[in-house]
Amino acid sequence: MRNKIVAGNWKMNLMPSEGEVLVRDVLKESLALKYNQSVIFCPPATHLMAVKKVMTELEVSETNYMLGAQNASHKLSGAHTGEISPEMLKNIGVRCVIVGHSERRSMYHESPEDLKKKVDTLLSENMICIFCCGEPLAVREAEAHMEYVEKQIEESLFHLKGEGLSNKIILAYEPIWAIGTGKTASAEQAEEMHAFIRSVLAKKWGSDVADDISILYGGSVKGENAAELFSCENVDGGLVGGASLNPNAFLDVIKALKD
Repeated sequence: MRNKIVAGNWKMNLMPSEGEVLVRDVLKESLALKYNQSVIFCPPATHLMAVKKVMTELEVSETNYMLGAQNASHKLSGAHTGEISPEMLKNIGVRCVIVGHSERRSMYHESPEDLKKKVDTLLSENMICIFCCGEPLAVREAEAHMEYVEKQIEESLFHLKGEGLSNKIILAYEPIWAIGTGKTASAEQAEEMHAFIRSVLAKKWGSDVADDISILYGGSVKGENAAELFSCENVDGGLVGGASLNPNAFLDVIKALKD
């Protein structure tokens, strides 16, 4: 059975004290998550230790609740001013790292080869990689979105072996035209793309591996649309942006996962 996951990507928002309050407000609801359901908090790097402190104080299940980072270097140490290594993140309790988010690709010019190196370094540290893929509006309108996403996956992940991959990789499909715009892919569009992505994985690693890998939808997920999206056969949860910055809004998304 695939893991069902809601990951909150705070991006560059909130102060550390505000993040601490947000996480405490979410966790105090004591949601009875199932063994295969997880919530991942991905705050800015400056907030990680504060969030981990709250999670430790409240003694939450490490299976159901995980701490994630928004970025990491592909190097473990050395003269890399401003960078944070996966080893450092792991040491303070981070278990997952987002790789390949569209903002990192477009604003910071991270190449497929850069992402491949990051994936390899994270897996070498036994950390989970949340690998993002997705197309801009022009590609969608040209009906080339499937080939575009397949290439993103192929360029940065296809060097990996399939054995145990479902414990190492979470995919997040994020149509760039729906990120922060208020637009959302319809449930039918999301399911079509997620099913296609799973078929791409199956061609490379076989259906058993593909069926075990969680694929999240990311693109203006909120309480109002989460239940419909998460009811799709191949949508295993969401990578949530704006709604993850408000405890009530984030709880609404998490509750949709449970239902």
